[in-house]
Amino acid sequence: MGKVTVITSGKGGTGKSTVTAGLGAALVRRGNRVLTIDCDAGMRGIDLMLGVSGELVFDIADIVNGNCSPSSAIYPSKAVPELFVLPAPQNVRDIVSPYIMQKLIAVLRKYYDHILIDCPAGIGTGFESAVAAADQAVLVVNAEPLSVRSCDQVRAKLSGCGVEVKRLIINRFNERKFRRSGSFADLDAVIDKAGARLLGIVPEDNASAAAAQKGEPIEGRRKMVYALDRIAARLDGVNAPLEI
Repeated sequence: MGKVTVITSGKGGTGKSTVTAGLGAALVRRGNRVLTIDCDAGMRGIDLMLGVSGELVFDIADIVNGNCSPSSAIYPSKAVPELFVLPAPQNVRDIVSPYIMQKLIAVLRKYYDHILIDCPAGIGTGFESAVAAADQAVLVVNAEPLSVRSCDQVRAKLSGCGVEVKRLIINRFNERKFRRSGSFADLDAVIDKAGARLLGIVPEDNASAAAAQKGEPIEGRRKMVYALDRIAARLDGVNAPLEI
């Protein structure tokens, strides 16, 4: 049975979807079969990042409405074998209910080692659906006051939905900018304010982020790849050391 992880953030623009796509590829490099599920109805982007946007015919709403089988709406990434995506609906009116999401994930998790659910930002309409079947949550934040402060509501909402295991990824970290801003004394202050155990830090890597936006795989000797590989190892239960 695959492990189901919802990747969420209180504030939009933290790079959550890029982390989802990159972490999926990193888990595949460890020998896993990985499904990413895009739950950001109306704003889907994982299909673009995995290079399959031109092939889409069905999405998760089509499965629920009986228009297709689950396998027909799941698309393999051409660049990363064993990495798959189930796209979000194009219309926000087609958001899947939490009950249906639980039923669907119960079936899909039999066929994958990891399922990564890309949650819409904030705690709006699609949040409860995205977290309904999650075993654990990963909060993606930037080391900025507004981003970190938004964790309070997300943590409370996750607990209310029964998701008690919460981990933290600090994304797009640039030490020079962080120290210059003076918003936090150090990274420990960021972690304490976010209120979740640190899973890893992803450094600012504009080249990798740009590649993801163009549907190119995040791979090679890049800072983001190195960080995501270590995070993937930790998700797999390996005691990979943190670099702070």
